[in-house]
Amino acid sequence: MGQWARQVGTVRVIGTGVMGRGIAQLAAAAGLTVELADARAEAVAAAVDHVGQMFGKLAAKGRMTAEQAEAATARLRPVGDPLAPAENCDLVVEAVREDLETKRELFAALEKVCPERTVLATNTSSLSVTAIAAALEDPSRFAGLHFFNPVPLMRLVEVIPGARSRPALTGDLVDLVRRFGHEPVIAADTPGFLVNHAGRGLVTEALQIMAESGVAPSDVDRIGRDVLGLRMGPFELLDLTGLDVSHPVLESVWSGFYGDPRLRPSGITRSRLEAGLLGRKTGEGFYRYVDGVKQEAPEAPVPDAPLLPVWVDDSEPESRERLIALLADAGVEIAEKPSDDTIAFVASCGRSAARTALGNGLRPERTFGVEPLNDFGNRMVMAVHIGADRELADSAHAVLAATGLPVTVVADAPATIAQRLLASIVNTACGIAEQRIGVPADIDTAVRLALGYPRGPLEWGEHVGAERILRILRSMQAETGDPRYRPSRWLTERVELGIPLTETGTAP
Repeated sequence: MGQWARQVGTVRVIGTGVMGRGIAQLAAAAGLTVELADARAEAVAAAVDHVGQMFGKLAAKGRMTAEQAEAATARLRPVGDPLAPAENCDLVVEAVREDLETKRELFAALEKVCPERTVLATNTSSLSVTAIAAALEDPSRFAGLHFFNPVPLMRLVEVIPGARSRPALTGDLVDLVRRFGHEPVIAADTPGFLVNHAGRGLVTEALQIMAESGVAPSDVDRIGRDVLGLRMGPFELLDLTGLDVSHPVLESVWSGFYGDPRLRPSGITRSRLEAGLLGRKTGEGFYRYVDGVKQEAPEAPVPDAPLLPVWVDDSEPESRERLIALLADAGVEIAEKPSDDTIAFVASCGRSAARTALGNGLRPERTFGVEPLNDFGNRMVMAVHIGADRELADSAHAVLAATGLPVTVVADAPATIAQRLLASIVNTACGIAEQRIGVPADIDTAVRLALGYPRGPLEWGEHVGAERILRILRSMQAETGDPRYRPSRWLTERVELGIPLTETGTAP
């Protein structure tokens, strides 16, 4: 740990809302004296009381001793006025409302009451650090420290140097975050930084899928949870955050990158925002909420249809063997070759069931797609194209349900829902790496800790297979002509050269 981080003794936290209280708790627990300041005196007193109670609860749970809780509480100092003399402050962290002019005015005034050695930091989640620093006479001591809510539990902190931050400041703040017991990642001062930028991959593609196919949000979320292993599906996440928060972020990141098609938002969120369908906070969003409980439509019933013999295409040999084993264990007859009496299942990546049928000489009306990702572990997803026989589709549904797994039936497409979501997540992260907004390890750490994905996006791409991801994107781009599926150069070069997505490779 660097000398500056070791010697920091006093931090002033300005803004005593949820974020400010969390930052104060973290700093006091790490042994720092914390000055709490807010334009409202009563808010400061309430914050001191709240943080003290939190230390008491931690002591009661055995996570700190009673003596440690008492000492940490004693390190909380209410100063009230944000612009009170700050001779003893080594660091000031601002956590006021997300408004550029408000933050600029605050830091311009702080610069006059803080010693030259005091580091100034903003907890902005969406504003340019450089733009805030433009109000300062000495922007070299200014940077971003983006904590996540709830601060004590969310271990990630984005450290964001501005264009004129002094070079050593980034390393100093990284060391300080580690002193707090949290995990720092370094992000360039670009729209969304790392986490909010990387998070666009999931929700923008989910909205695109909904717009073009009319699939229910609950079906997309079930696939996200059961096939990809997400803690929350994209529409559950949008409801939790609230469209009043999420939609402006979608638009600001997209416009901040000058209309990059890969980050393009959807008119769905704008219209729902205008209708007041914000999510949990209003009782209705993509789901309805009764007493705070999400109301989710039940799974589609399994048709009462005969279990016809099945033949499985060998486009993905490993997936084929796994699917055959599951079906055979369920008592389904497995045919040695396709015929007029069989159903054909194709489990391929980056190719529609209809095109696979036509390309492999199968009868399209008897051919259905099955999602191969996750080796059919928790859910079957069946794709039905427009030329399929309806009665045979019912039989195919019944056959898959015989395995005991839930079945989601969706429209056929150049790639399945799970494949499209994952490819967008990975490709967005590759774009972040390509633009040097963050290094691969920091991208993966940030997304894993802040978004709760089962793996970092670059690690995830490696796990599934970078060539597979590239195939999915190229198929979607060729079929739709939409530049949102343009593969990142980071991805294409590494596939061609056999270099992992998680490695930067040799630089000049």
